Amino acid sequence: MNHSGWRTRRTRQLAGEGVEYDQEYVEARLAGDLGQAVYDRRTELGLSQVELAVRAGMTQPQISRMEGGDTVPTLPILHRLAKALDGSLLLSIDEGNSRVTFRPHAA
Repeated sequence: MNHSGWRTRRTRQLAGEGVEYDQEYVEARLAGDLGQAVYDRRTELGLSQVELAVRAGMTQPQISRMEGGDTVPTLPILHRLAKALDGSLLLSIDEGNSRVTFRPHAA
């Protein structure tokens, strides 16, 4: 099999070529970005998964699955998470790109 013509999406994107994204790819990336943002904010606050779960009215396995990018929570759960993580959830979704961050509330 000859792969000399194969290039990654990222390589094509950096070269200025048009890149199409599969819906599954976009959804998986969003789930991963959200999970990383939850993990980052939780550890910044010094909370365990169990402590965050209690604060958000969830279970530790739900937090674990979310941080692992295995699930995307509903809007009501995102609202509870933002409150439990003492911040605002900022979500930006663009074609092929997503960005999820928590902005801490002012002290």
